[in-house]
Amino acid sequence: MSTLEENKEIALNVSRAIMDGRWNELDGMLADTFTYTGDGFHFSKDEYIGFMQDMKHAFSGLKMEFPHVVAEGSQVSVRFVSRAINTGSFMGAPANRHNLEIHGIFVRRIENGKVAQEWQSTDLLGVMRQIGFGALFGYALFVGLFKVKQKPPVRKPA
Repeated sequence: MSTLEENKEIALNVSRAIMDGRWNELDGMLADTFTYTGDGFHFSKDEYIGFMQDMKHAFSGLKMEFPHVVAEGSQVSVRFVSRAINTGSFMGAPANRHNLEIHGIFVRRIENGKVAQEWQSTDLLGVMRQIGFGALFGYALFVGLFKVKQKPPVRKPA
């Protein structure tokens, strides 16, 4: 069983691997049965990695800070602040070359030294305001009203 400090490091190392684009290492940090639930999405391990690859491609210079990290039992809660430049299309919105600052919280459950589950909530209104409220709002409205099923993210080879 991991200590609380070890669990914190395991949880933060997932974000560090994403920041650095170390996809094979990320794969090894996530349990085979890993699931992600957040901001209206539910992903398997491969879908999660694909989503993160898409995000990393769309936002150049991604840097994350972790001002609050709290561990209790097998769960680690992290408040994050991400900064990047929107240089690629993401979730239907075109790149706008704006500097973005994104705030949110995730909770990662650690099991046998790996992340087994993640739950996340992001300040999406803040993101929409920075990326372009109209583009993302229109996309969200279209998907929500017409119940359009979005294709799941696809993991790219490392």
